[in-house]
Amino acid sequence: MGNPALTTTEVGQLAERVLNAVGEVIVGKRDSLELVLAGILAGGHILLEDLPGLGKTLTARTFAQALGVEFRRIQFTPDLLPADVTGSLLYDQRSHDFTFRRGPVFTNLLLADEINRTPPKTQAALLEAMQEKQVSVEGTTYELTAPFHVLATANPIEYEGTYPLPEAQLDRFLLRVSFGYPEADEELDVLRRRMARKREEAEIPAVVDAPTLLAMQQALEDVVVEESIGRYIVQLVAATRNEGRVLVGASPRGSLALMLLARAKAALAGRDFVVPEDVKDVAVPALAHRITLRPEVWLQRVEPGDVVREAIAPVPVPASGALPSYQTP
Repeated sequence: MGNPALTTTEVGQLAERVLNAVGEVIVGKRDSLELVLAGILAGGHILLEDLPGLGKTLTARTFAQALGVEFRRIQFTPDLLPADVTGSLLYDQRSHDFTFRRGPVFTNLLLADEINRTPPKTQAALLEAMQEKQVSVEGTTYELTAPFHVLATANPIEYEGTYPLPEAQLDRFLLRVSFGYPEADEELDVLRRRMARKREEAEIPAVVDAPTLLAMQQALEDVVVEESIGRYIVQLVAATRNEGRVLVGASPRGSLALMLLARAKAALAGRDFVVPEDVKDVAVPALAHRITLRPEVWLQRVEPGDVVREAIAPVPVPASGALPSYQTP
């Protein structure tokens, strides 16, 4: 039995309800929460890079509750082994055979907490599962059940005892999101809600379930990207390659990420076509982690996001984009 087909209008309405539910727990970060949901709807994985205590772990858990999907968390540490992520073979004395014990990666929404604290071999095991949607153990392949999304957290200021993700592995994340410090009123609201709750954990009811989430993701395939918008996306990515402060610009995977996220933003707004604003809204989160700055620029502590923002600013915005001029076959 297949999932029920949804229109983009219905996707927008469901997404609004999901965001409102998550907003009951995560205070005042609507734009960042929209980006996280856009990444999930686009079928990708998200890197939450921010300072400690700004709600990264809580965001992942709350989204899992609102989306009605299974949630697991791995705390990455220097001694974590690949088998601790993917699973391992155990000897069964009764059957005199080996049985596969599934690791925490077998879930719908996985929180990879502090992914930069574990050695490259364990990082690679998770990133392989992210890319291939499967796990290989001793020559046997085990498929991961859809939906499968990884929300990985990283602390951008700690370098002691960490293993930064190489650029090629960062490229596997559809986008990178930061929350930043809350405003004073928002922080006060956090305190008020904690006192009103009278307990530490915040729980919200599920708005959708796994089959509905898959149907929402499938509906994005009907969102039209007009040719001028496609050219605009390619020009934005090319601008990161021609920026003087950039050693390596975004790859074609960056163009694909921009298109997928722009379609998700359009669906969040209930539209079945992409406008230039959808692309601009996701350009920095989709591209900033895909560029490599020149060493002298990096030493000046220039933010990649600022470089991307300045690089794409001169790119002319297409005049069309109000309505699609063609329908994809």
